[in-house]
Amino acid sequence: MKQPHRTSTTRGFSRAVTLMQSRIRAGSEGRGFAETRLLTHWAEFVGEQVSSVATPVNVSYGRGALGATLTLLTTGANAPMLEMQKLQILEKVNACYGYRAIARIRITQTAPTGFAEGRVAFAPAPKAPPQPDPATQDRARAVASGVANDDLRTALEALAANVLTKHKNRTKGT
Repeated sequence: MKQPHRTSTTRGFSRAVTLMQSRIRAGSEGRGFAETRLLTHWAEFVGEQVSSVATPVNVSYGRGALGATLTLLTTGANAPMLEMQKLQILEKVNACYGYRAIARIRITQTAPTGFAEGRVAFAPAPKAPPQPDPATQDRARAVASGVANDDLRTALEALAANVLTKHKNRTKGT
């Protein structure tokens, strides 16, 4: 006896990329990006060093001109560095398209859409962890002094100094 085929009225679970793909494509095509992978995988195409200081904001096609212009948003301090890397960036971006779709790269410090949207996100400067005072370091060395392995002893000293510093800060605050 054959079981009747059951049809579902719901789609079930979908991957997040399939749910967002049409929205990403619509938003990127509005700025001239025919290939959305350039936006979604920017760091993979140009590398971490370039992607941390520059963001693609627009692809513009001139009238009758061969190739498009890619506009990159960056800060003033990073613009000269990007200027020197234009050819390498151009090659990597065209590898994304599979042909020489981009002929020129324009570097800007404000996006062509205006000041409200065209702001560069500044990453905060990395903070150096505060060093514990000498008395805390001495106590941490004393805690780990019985360990023979140098690497393990160093790690235990750092852990003890961290714990002692946090404990000291808690007792100060209360």
